[in-house]
Amino acid sequence: MIDKYLPIGTIVILKGGRKRLMITGFACKSEETNNQLFDYCGCLYPEGVIFTDKSILFNHDQIEHIFFMGYVDEDEKAFKVNLEKIVSNMNNN
Repeated sequence: MIDKYLPIGTIVILKGGRKRLMITGFACKSEETNNQLFDYCGCLYPEGVIFTDKSILFNHDQIEHIFFMGYVDEDEKAFKVNLEKIVSNMNNN
């Protein structure tokens, strides 16, 4: 089973999408959607970050296919434990 939060650098395509995305962050909020919390932020792949003030926000259940898994080490695993706690607290507030 794949964890809900995929590693940074993972390349995915969203359901109905035409372009691949690279995951660049987690638990992102958007002012445009009343501070809705999204699982991920990302950028187009292979283009990368084009505008520093623009990210593509999406949720895990929108992912159709994983093309490449990002790097995982002990630091990443420890971060995921803390991320789950942070997201849980954000959802409770």
